[in-house]
Amino acid sequence: MSTAASKTILIAHHNQAVRDRFAAALADARHSFVLADTAEGALREAANRSTPVSLALVDLGLAKDGVGFVRTLRETGDRPVPVLIFAGTVTSAADVRGLLAARIAGYVNEHAATPQILPALAPHLFPDSFNRRTSPRVALGVPVSYRSGPTIAGALTLDIGKGGLAIRTMSPLPPRTAVIVRFQLPGESEEIEATGRVAWSDRKVGMGVQFERVEAADQAAIDAFVDANRTT
Repeated sequence: MSTAASKTILIAHHNQAVRDRFAAALADARHSFVLADTAEGALREAANRSTPVSLALVDLGLAKDGVGFVRTLRETGDRPVPVLIFAGTVTSAADVRGLLAARIAGYVNEHAATPQILPALAPHLFPDSFNRRTSPRVALGVPVSYRSGPTIAGALTLDIGKGGLAIRTMSPLPPRTAVIVRFQLPGESEEIEATGRVAWSDRKVGMGVQFERVEAADQAAIDAFVDANRTT
């Protein structure tokens, strides 16, 4: 798999405090961002091909016809832009139906604390990893060691999916850090080694690692384990 590319996120909200909080979380994760406080400004940023937008976070109240604004925004760039709506800006059931028809990617809580923002955005910033999973992750608490440069540490896994795993640690690595993980699935005699990159990091929870390179036999073992233990 290819390395996850740098992302540029559009933050379009009328409230400067919301824009600043989301921008701070993205800056900590070394993502780029552009800001807008009007519908016109958001469309202008989305149309700027020198900084193509990977994800848009949108205040529906920026336009009188919020759903129409979202439709236009999605189609402004070279390809449809995934759009997350700030949940508190939705004011009617008609908006919800219209947004569903507009094929938005989902909703995000504009009141989220800074450490909660990146985990909420991770499935949309790294869709290739999360889309590999056709089912929820499987809870898994087994020892895992991880190495990044000279740093070597041990911890426990929280869960695993076909595209990555979550690690419980109070000292998570920064997002986008390259890492090598080693762990052993229950019932297996051989350790699995995978290279990946930190997709999200939260000191209250731990970190999520997106796999980037796994041996075929190891990937088959992971897939089989997840399929056998998933809940329906």
